[in-house]
Amino acid sequence: MSLVELIGFLALTGAAAYIQTLTGFAFGLITMGGVGLTGVLSLPDAAMIVSVLTFVNASQMLLKGWREVAWRQFRLVMLTSLPMIFVGYGMLEWLYGTRADLLRLILGLVIIASSLQLALKPEPLARRSSDGSFLFFGTIGGFMGGLFSTAGPPLVYHFYRQPMPQVMVRETLVSIFALNAVFRTSLVTFSGNLPSLSTLTGLLAIPVVIGATHAARRWPPPISPATMRRVVFVLLFLSGVSLGAPAVIHMLKAL
Repeated sequence: MSLVELIGFLALTGAAAYIQTLTGFAFGLITMGGVGLTGVLSLPDAAMIVSVLTFVNASQMLLKGWREVAWRQFRLVMLTSLPMIFVGYGMLEWLYGTRADLLRLILGLVIIASSLQLALKPEPLARRSSDGSFLFFGTIGGFMGGLFSTAGPPLVYHFYRQPMPQVMVRETLVSIFALNAVFRTSLVTFSGNLPSLSTLTGLLAIPVVIGATHAARRWPPPISPATMRRVVFVLLFLSGVSLGAPAVIHMLKAL
């Protein structure tokens, strides 16, 4: 990355970490959407760096919040999530090598669907869902985590419907994202697909993510959670459309 690209990437990850700390998810979506639009990194390299930065953000949040984790639901999700990371990562490698436009379209659709989910806050359930439902959503989250380091949307939808305190939901989700990030990073490392040294300069975002996470906890914005959700919805929706539309046009021209 050039100096200008690096500065832009640092600003993007800082904003994503700030929003993630406030909402419980969106770090991967915002970062991957920004990378897809600007092209400063390849999607596989960006997903690798997002995994590392997700772990940094999650670790910082869990220093005080780990006691609130719903460990039973955490274990159920991880039981199916970890194996599916292999599947998602394998699809990323295959699509990036043969169908890059399709990969960008999929990422755009994921971001659009996630933004709509954020806008339409799910109604809470009267009773906690069955163990099987956590296994099911863990499967989807693991696949998306392996594909784009964006395991959040299906898991956020399911967890925020549960009759559980919000702090427990948030810390459980962060714990899941942290372990997924460790597992995915290890998978990339052992497969020998580490980014180049120039790309790894993106890891300079680590102190930026730490600072943004602290700032979000110390100085949250003077707006309501509902307003924050609307702002994030608009940003994600526009980035998803901007990412997916050119891919569709390019694919149609190739027919």
